[in-house]
Amino acid sequence: MTTTDTLLTVIRAAGRADVPVLLWGSPGTGKSGLIATLGRLDGLHTSTVIGSLREPADLAGLPVVQPDGTVLLAPPRWARDLVDADGGYLFLDELSTAPPAVQAAMLRVAMEKVVGDLALPDGTRIVAAANPADVAAGGWELEPPTANRFLHLTHRPDLDTFADGLTIGFDAATAHRDTAVLRPGTDADRARATSQVVGFLRSRPHRFDNPPTAPGQGGGAWPSPRTWHHLQRVWTFLRADAQEARRATAVGLVGEAAGMEFLTWVRHADLPDPSLVLDGTVRFDATQRDDQVFAILTGVAAVAVARGTADAWTAAWEIVRKAPVDVAAVAARTLFAARPPDAAIPEAVLDFEPVLSRAGLLAS
Repeated sequence: MTTTDTLLTVIRAAGRADVPVLLWGSPGTGKSGLIATLGRLDGLHTSTVIGSLREPADLAGLPVVQPDGTVLLAPPRWARDLVDADGGYLFLDELSTAPPAVQAAMLRVAMEKVVGDLALPDGTRIVAAANPADVAAGGWELEPPTANRFLHLTHRPDLDTFADGLTIGFDAATAHRDTAVLRPGTDADRARATSQVVGFLRSRPHRFDNPPTAPGQGGGAWPSPRTWHHLQRVWTFLRADAQEARRATAVGLVGEAAGMEFLTWVRHADLPDPSLVLDGTVRFDATQRDDQVFAILTGVAAVAVARGTADAWTAAWEIVRKAPVDVAAVAARTLFAARPPDAAIPEAVLDFEPVLSRAGLLAS
């Protein structure tokens, strides 16, 4: 069971990472109440759209003929409210009981943050809710393209929170369990998450794109380039000690099998902070397993490119050249393609001349 504090942590991290969340739970378990409470705790506006009560035009925009003969797709009031509030939570309720045409319209809102001709603010955080098809009245299974765009979380009622909510109020009861502390999402945080995801996929390439083949299994989480990208973005904000939140995120994006395998690999890889490796605080060990070395170099290159300075770029090359060419080739291509204008080309580039030439990065 995903606890209240874990749900709050993951939803907040996903909001910062711009990854839409889908809460699964039986009717009457407080999914909509949780999001309303979260909005109040964060001081953010919350707009709720109930899919089963909407038509596609309510999300795609209502056509309005203008005096010059053109047609404007006018957004509904809830979208205007989000714009006026400069973002907040958009709660798409009853996704699984919405007809497929409405699901498709909700999907564009969730992924593109566009309602008619109106773009929602960047600060809009998307959370949807659905009831499992076996308990939903007139429910539909989610289509695989729809399901693959969300981080799936299971919401179950917490008796302790409910009991406290009856006495002190549900906002206060939830706040008592709100222990979320997120990373700031710096370039170093992003590089760390990148090295973990890419390092794992290099060692387990069969997990990179593995859609379900059995009927009825595509409505949940499964590995694809999109969901691995989502995982990298959300993990940018999750601390290493937030183990339950990291587990819920991994399983909720790439599925149980790939998610647990990824968590096990990260735990045993014990990767250093790539920014500390780049700065020389942590020594780079090129004798580790190839997948570990690959992950470290990917992170080092990402930090150097993010910093954008000639010193960081040159220092990264000195680390990359210590690894075997076949393992370091991807990091070398990344670095060379992002050379700062004032950076001199180091001798280490000569070690990778064939790789860079095949990539079209060298004139000769």
